[in-house]
Amino acid sequence: MENYGLLSILPPVIAIILALKTKQVYIALLFGIWFSWIIMNDWNFLTGTVAAIEGLVNVFKSEGNTRTIMFSALVGALLLFIQYSRGVEGFINKLNVLIGYFEKKQTGYSKVIIQLLALLTGILLFVETSISSLTVGTLYRPVFDKLKISREKLAYIADSSSAPTSILIPFNAWGAFIMGLLLTQGLENPFSLMLSSIAYNFYPILAILIVFLVIVFRKDIGPMAKAEKRVQETGELFNENSKPMLSDTITSYKPKEGIKAKAYNMIIPLATMVFMMPINLAATGWAAVEEYTSFGDHLYQAIGQGSGSSSVLYAVCTAILVAMILYRSQGIMKTKEMIDLVIKGISELMPLALLMLLAFAIGDACNQLGTGQFIANSSKEWLSPEFLPVVVFIISSFIAFSTGTSWGTFAIMLAVSIPMANAHQAELPLIIAATLGGGVFGDHCSPISDTSIISSMASASDHIDHVRTQLPYAILGGIITSIMYLILGFAMA
Repeated sequence: MENYGLLSILPPVIAIILALKTKQVYIALLFGIWFSWIIMNDWNFLTGTVAAIEGLVNVFKSEGNTRTIMFSALVGALLLFIQYSRGVEGFINKLNVLIGYFEKKQTGYSKVIIQLLALLTGILLFVETSISSLTVGTLYRPVFDKLKISREKLAYIADSSSAPTSILIPFNAWGAFIMGLLLTQGLENPFSLMLSSIAYNFYPILAILIVFLVIVFRKDIGPMAKAEKRVQETGELFNENSKPMLSDTITSYKPKEGIKAKAYNMIIPLATMVFMMPINLAATGWAAVEEYTSFGDHLYQAIGQGSGSSSVLYAVCTAILVAMILYRSQGIMKTKEMIDLVIKGISELMPLALLMLLAFAIGDACNQLGTGQFIANSSKEWLSPEFLPVVVFIISSFIAFSTGTSWGTFAIMLAVSIPMANAHQAELPLIIAATLGGGVFGDHCSPISDTSIISSMASASDHIDHVRTQLPYAILGGIITSIMYLILGFAMA
């Protein structure tokens, strides 16, 4: 790989600044992709532009990328189904009973309960971040709207309860991926090492804790406070000129007339999607397990070896099929109606699929530029043991922020931070935790993160508004984490 040095940082950073300043995230990402390929083609604008187009095409060479983009589009069909079948309306009716109960206890308390339920739902769905964000956003969006809680707050809860939980409860594809990376570094007992690092993984713990405290004490800061004030005073769910990731067609699709609103018409398809996730992980990873002691051990290892992108795609396809059977058996929809809804749902989520395409493309370009490796290598010469944990956390954060991927950050940084920890005789679980936590923190702050994009989509929030309102909470958690790593670095040196 050619070393582009400091130039490797420019494209992702410029794209992120453009996205935050102009709110034109598609144009910002396209510029970042184009600029990356201009650099890699020795500033030849013609060949660089052609290479940028080919870079977009090459996104689909990755099966994982293609599955994720397909998943993002098919979600639209599922959302239209549950809307049209009056499943959403039925679910809201059930929650209204709960809301009424708590309103009698104390005025305004129902808002706290509903937000805590959304947080708990995200935590319980630790098996996959996309499923977690999608389910939280879809289930609670209508209720949040009714209670005048901003879409930005829902996106924040969905985003901050997905990746942090998945890395703190690593019995999923995240855990398998991290264990694989630890094995490549020649470490024995990677599972126990990963578990021992959880106690030092401060950022994910703080991210969940901050969400909980914000909900319970009803204290918002920065742009989120303005968003909440806007909804309370004007009833406006969005800022002026905001562009929600879901169109009104998806979020307010007119339900079919003449049928009864039933909550299970929403719950069964979504529960199917959630339930099928671990089953698909086990199925896709079953053949990869070579040594096992029992069926339970085989099953556990298979879930860890499974393909996350395949599993979410198969899960949403199964959920759509179950919804079709459920609605057809009740006489709610005819076959042609369902096919029309699938096509309409996919078409309405094309902007999301395009955004995922651009996010993957700039991530691929950054890999070829060597962005992450340059940032990691820059620290080797001057780093002292006492500062190692906090510097590893900050570097991991910046790589994840620049590339929009925590997994890519783990792959780059664990290959660097573990040898550095050995060289400085640092506490290995602490350094691993700093690497993993930094990846999640940077991912939370980045507008090109796929997890943040899906959270915005599921919550029907403007994506840049979501990033802006979440940023102060993420930075607060990041600052506290940095201080803790600085203290521990000196204490354990």
